[in-house]
Amino acid sequence: MMSPETQKQLKITDVSAKKLDKLNLHTAWDLVLHLPLRYEDETHIMPIKDAPIGVPCQVEGEVIHQEVTFKPRKQLIVQIADGSGSVLFLRFIHFYASHQKQTAVGKRIRAVGEIKHGFYGDEMIHPKIRDAEGGGLAESLTPVYPTVNGLNQPTLRRIIQTALDVTPLHDTLPDALLCRLKLPHLAESLRLLHSPPPSFTIHQLSDGTFPAWQRLKFDELLAQQLSMRLARQKRIGGTAAALGGDGTLTQALCQALPFALTDAQEKVVSEICRDMAQTHPMHRLLQGDVGSGKTIVAALSALTAIESGAQVAVMAPTEILAEQHFIKFKQWLEPLGIEVVRLFGSLRKKAKDEAKAKLVDGSVKIAVGTHALFSDGVAFHNLGLTIVDEQHRFGVAQRLALKNKGREVHQLMMSATPIPRTLAMSFFADLDVSVIDKLPPGRTPIKTRLVNNVRRAEVEGFVLGACRKGRQAYWVCPLIEESETLQLQTAAETLARLQTALPELNIGLVHGRMKAAEKAEVMARFSSGGLNVLVATTVIEVGVDVPNAALMVIEHAERMGLAQLHQLRGRVGRGAAESVCVLLFAEPLGELAKARLKVIYEHTDGFEIARQDLNIRGPGEFLGARQSGVPMLRFAKLEEDLHLLEQAREIAPILIEQNPEIVEAHLARWLSGREGYLGV
Repeated sequence: MMSPETQKQLKITDVSAKKLDKLNLHTAWDLVLHLPLRYEDETHIMPIKDAPIGVPCQVEGEVIHQEVTFKPRKQLIVQIADGSGSVLFLRFIHFYASHQKQTAVGKRIRAVGEIKHGFYGDEMIHPKIRDAEGGGLAESLTPVYPTVNGLNQPTLRRIIQTALDVTPLHDTLPDALLCRLKLPHLAESLRLLHSPPPSFTIHQLSDGTFPAWQRLKFDELLAQQLSMRLARQKRIGGTAAALGGDGTLTQALCQALPFALTDAQEKVVSEICRDMAQTHPMHRLLQGDVGSGKTIVAALSALTAIESGAQVAVMAPTEILAEQHFIKFKQWLEPLGIEVVRLFGSLRKKAKDEAKAKLVDGSVKIAVGTHALFSDGVAFHNLGLTIVDEQHRFGVAQRLALKNKGREVHQLMMSATPIPRTLAMSFFADLDVSVIDKLPPGRTPIKTRLVNNVRRAEVEGFVLGACRKGRQAYWVCPLIEESETLQLQTAAETLARLQTALPELNIGLVHGRMKAAEKAEVMARFSSGGLNVLVATTVIEVGVDVPNAALMVIEHAERMGLAQLHQLRGRVGRGAAESVCVLLFAEPLGELAKARLKVIYEHTDGFEIARQDLNIRGPGEFLGARQSGVPMLRFAKLEEDLHLLEQAREIAPILIEQNPEIVEAHLARWLSGREGYLGV
C-alpha cells in the first residue's frame, strides 16, 4: 500500500491510491517504471483523405451530420468533413448525452483513433473526441498506460509526471561505462519514454532496440547479475563440513552395477564430489534429459557424504517419484550395509516415528521422502547433503526449510526440465550447473505421432497390437473429474471405455486422489507385467521407470505444456523395443496449442524443447516456483536481449570487486528488498 508521505508528495487522493495499489504501484519509483503500453500522436493533424487505414492518427473536421440509429443496435453515427474532399464516420456503440452534445452539427472537433473500412465507409469506432476551437496541439506523443477501471489516462499521466519530477534519477552507473556500452543516461531514457518528442515515431518507441529501452533492460539485467553473484559469494563464504569420502562405498556400488557409467555421468559425479570436498556449501544443479541417468549420480553423491559420516535427505515432489527413488536407493545401498528409510505424508504414525527416531540418533544415514522431510517433527543427527529432485516443483521456502534441517548443508538439485542457456546465465546464475548431456546406451529413439481424436478407435487397435506382442502401454488423461469448462476426457471414463474396447487386456488406473498404498499397488502390478495398460493422470509424469512400456498415449495433448509432454514421453523408450508416443488432440486448436504440438513433434532433445518453451511462455511461467525468490525481469527479454545479458555478466564481477558503492546503490534502486530468498 502507498504510504501517506508518498500520497502527499505526489498529490494522490485516497481513491486513486487504492486504484494504484491494484496496479502494484506503491512508490514514486514504481510509478516512474510504469511505462506506456503504446502512444498516440496528437502532435499534428492528418487530412482525412491522407489518413492511413489501421494506423492511429488525429483528424480535425466539422460535424456535418449526426444521428442515432437502431440497426443492428442503438449507436451514435457522426459524419465529419475537413475540406480535403473526403468525409469520415465516427461510430459510438456506447454513448451518453454528452457525446451527442460534443458532436453536434456545426461543431469543429478533433478525433483520435484508428480508421477502418466500415459499413458506411471509412470510420473510427469510439475515437477520443475533443473540441478543436482554441486548443493547441500536443508537444509530445501522448502515452497510454496500463490502468484499471476508475483511473483514467489524464489522472495517471499527471501522477506519473509528478513522480518523474520528484524522484532523484541520478545515474548509479559511471559515465565511462555508459559511454563504452553506448547507453543513454537513465533520467534521459525515462523522460523520453514517458514524454517522447514528435521527432520519434511510434514504431521507433515500440522497438526494443530503441536506446532508452536498452538502458532500462541493461539496468535490470545488471541488478539481477549483481544479486546472483552476491548470493553466490555469500554461500561460498559460508562454512560446511567437507565431505570428501574415501571411495570405498562408491567403488563397491559401481562394481555391483549391471551397467557402466557413461562418460557424462562420471564427469558430473566428479564435479559434485569436488564441490562436496570443499569447506563451503555446494549449491549445484544437476540437469539431464529424461532418462539420462540422474538417479545413479544422486546415489553416488549420497554415498560420498555417507563415507564422510554425514546423513543425506533425498526429496521428491510426489509420493510416486519418492517411492521410485526409495526402491532404487534400497536396491543399490542395502547390499552395502546401508539402511534406507522413507518419510511420506501417507505413512502410518508408527512407521514415521520409527524413521524419525533413527534420523535423530544417527543410526540411519539416508532418508527418502516428500515434503514430509521438512515438517517440524523431523530432525537429523548430522545432515550433510540434501538432494532435491525436480527442484522446480518446490517453492524457495520449502527448499529453505529442508536446508535448515542442517546448519550448513551441501545441496544438489536435480531437474529433468533442461534449462536454456539464457536462463542458466540469468535466473540460475547463483548455481553451479552440471549437465548429463548424453543418454545411456541401449535407449531406443521414441517416435512421436500426432493423431486427431476422431481416430481414437485406431489408436485403441494400435494399443491392442502392441500388447499382443508382449509390450505395455500408458494411457494418460489430464483430469480425474468431469469438467464442464474444459470438457476433457477423464481417466475414469477412459478406463471404462478401454475395458469395453479391449476386453482381453488387463487395464489398471492410477490417479492423484488415490491413497498412496493403492497407487503403489497398481504401480507394482504394472511394473511386474501384471497389467497391460496403465490409465493414469499426469501423476506418472516424472520418475516412473518400466522398461517394457513401449507405448504412450496422451489424451488432449493440446492442453498440456511442453515440459509436461516431454516428461510423459520420456516414460517410454527405456527398453530395447521401438517406442511410440501418440499425442491425441481435439480440434479446434489455438495458436499456442499448435505451436506446442509442432515443437514436441519436431524435437526430441530436451534442451531445444526447453528453449522453444521459454520463447512461448516467457521466464515467469517457465521458472514456476523458483520465481518467488528471484527478481523477475520486467523489461528485458532473454533471447532478444542476449547481448545485454552477456554485457551485464561481464561487468557485474568487476563492479563487485572495484565499486561496491555502485553495486549497493544499483541494487537499492532496482531490487528494493526483493533479494531475500536468493541463494536458496
